[in-house]
Amino acid sequence: MKPFSRATGVVVPFLEDDVNTDQIAPVGGGARLGEDYAQTFFRHRRRLADGSDDPEFIFNQPQYKNPAIVVTGKNFGCGSSRESAVWTFQAIGVSCIIARSFADIYRENCLQNGVLPIVLPDEAAERLEKAALAADGKQDFSVDLTDKTIRGPDGLSLTFDIPDSDRTRLLEGLDDIGLTMKCLDQIKAFEEKALKETPWAQRADIHVVRG
Repeated sequence: MKPFSRATGVVVPFLEDDVNTDQIAPVGGGARLGEDYAQTFFRHRRRLADGSDDPEFIFNQPQYKNPAIVVTGKNFGCGSSRESAVWTFQAIGVSCIIARSFADIYRENCLQNGVLPIVLPDEAAERLEKAALAADGKQDFSVDLTDKTIRGPDGLSLTFDIPDSDRTRLLEGLDDIGLTMKCLDQIKAFEEKALKETPWAQRADIHVVRG
């Protein structure tokens, strides 16, 4: 997993609540190896009936074609647990999603794939949303995980909270396997101690009864 420390660029003010994973990464005919997740991204909402891009959908608008950060509403990523709903954002360049709240599984999938999920309280969220709308894709914002700050035009500066364990895994680029491997010495020491102290628990002989 690629380490995350900072995201800088265009913020998309995608100010909707209850955006579900079937909207973000619709399944059409099943998952495919080598799928183009940039094309999967909001596939149904991005297209008109004739297959052309819907100019009203915010991610199709020219100023938001190369986003780095998304600002959204409550309960983001609800619905099924499909991990591709994170991969689609990564495919278009997004590495940070800021919401008023996340569905739990979606937030965990972000952390497992190197995307920073930030939850802001209402007052801070309103300030950021207004700034993103005013910028309209013409000014960059920056999110710094090291000092847990969000900065934007006209002196905007906000702080955010994130558990230390989540912050560490993102800064070091560690998924669950990576976190486990950090403790490899302790795991080996435990196994060696257990082998000496409880050898009977380290092996089970299986007896098959034949009729």
